[in-house]
Amino acid sequence: MAITNQRIAEYAFLRGLYADGYFPDHVVDKGRAVLVRLSERIEAQRPADLAALYVLTQAATEEFNALEAEFEAAGSEIETVAREEIAEDFWFIATAYGFEEADVEELIATRDW
Repeated sequence: MAITNQRIAEYAFLRGLYADGYFPDHVVDKGRAVLVRLSERIEAQRPADLAALYVLTQAATEEFNALEAEFEAAGSEIETVAREEIAEDFWFIATAYGFEEADVEELIATRDW
């Protein structure tokens, strides 16, 4: 599914992680794919309220939880810089789809990182 939201389509997800050699691109690519899939799900399901949005974002957060082992296997981890970058991108997605009142901590409430 092609993203129709222009802000999302033009956005460079996880830019800071790609710019930092500590984070392996092949694992960051998987994180970027999680965020793209989240955007596609939001467009397909059109959540009616924050509760419905949180269901989608928390499922995507679980996908990031699963990536932690891949970061570690590559000599990296989801640490402070990565946590902040990931959280900012979740919030960017929420606001791009009209959920400006979304709570960033609630968006990623299921995180293990």
